[in-house]
Amino acid sequence: MSSNIPQGVYLFQGNTLVVPGDIPDSLIHEGIPDNYIPTSSITILDIPVNEGPGVIKSADLPTDMPLPAEWRGIPMRQALSLMDVMVDGNGPMGWLLRAYHIVQWRRESVFCGSCGGRNEAAANSLARRCPVCGRQEFPRISPAIIVIIINDEDKVLLAHNKQFTPGVYSLIAGFNEPGETLEATVVREVREEVSLELHDIRYVASQPWPFPNSLMLGFSARYAAGAIKVDGAEIEDARWFTRDMLPELPGNGSVSRYLINRWREGTMGVPPWSK
Repeated sequence: MSSNIPQGVYLFQGNTLVVPGDIPDSLIHEGIPDNYIPTSSITILDIPVNEGPGVIKSADLPTDMPLPAEWRGIPMRQALSLMDVMVDGNGPMGWLLRAYHIVQWRRESVFCGSCGGRNEAAANSLARRCPVCGRQEFPRISPAIIVIIINDEDKVLLAHNKQFTPGVYSLIAGFNEPGETLEATVVREVREEVSLELHDIRYVASQPWPFPNSLMLGFSARYAAGAIKVDGAEIEDARWFTRDMLPELPGNGSVSRYLINRWREGTMGVPPWSK
């Protein structure tokens, strides 16, 4: 696996992936060749891969740093949709998401959360260590569920969140709470947001989602009871949809679109990554 790790550098500026204008969308997952790096003052971070030898190279550009002429910044969510695949644990999207997650975390973990001392890089680890009190901090990961709900008529429940682009509908999602199983999170979030009861809750697939630091855990579930009643706080509208009457959906490259596509294709019962 490690022999396929991109040799280029992922450059981030805020929430965007920065690339030269002549690099096509199909190659953004390869990173930028070293000779493209706009200035020698940029610090390149070597991030170990999850398995085996090798590193992912990345750098965090200051938000006020002007880019070279004709360079462009691609919002990270858009970058994922351009890759048109969902992460399967490793591979180009996994490397890009890992680099982005670590770069964001380092940006936000400069100071110790216990005493306020300035953190240092821990030896032989991604962790940061406070030289004052000795506290170690590791990259944060916040588990969240996302669930595709199907009723007895084989319709899917899709909802419009207030934070979505107008017209876009997706699946119910929410963060796992302390002391709560993932299945309990599914039940609670659906009950809170659309007032429905579920049964036959099954895990399907997961995806790193560093917006800012989530791990999305995808489930399927069957409608059991209740009438749709949106909470009005997060969810503005929710409806049952058929395959031939779908609204605008989230972009490719997300676990939400992956789950919806599997329902559309009739492969929800097929083990993930078997296709």
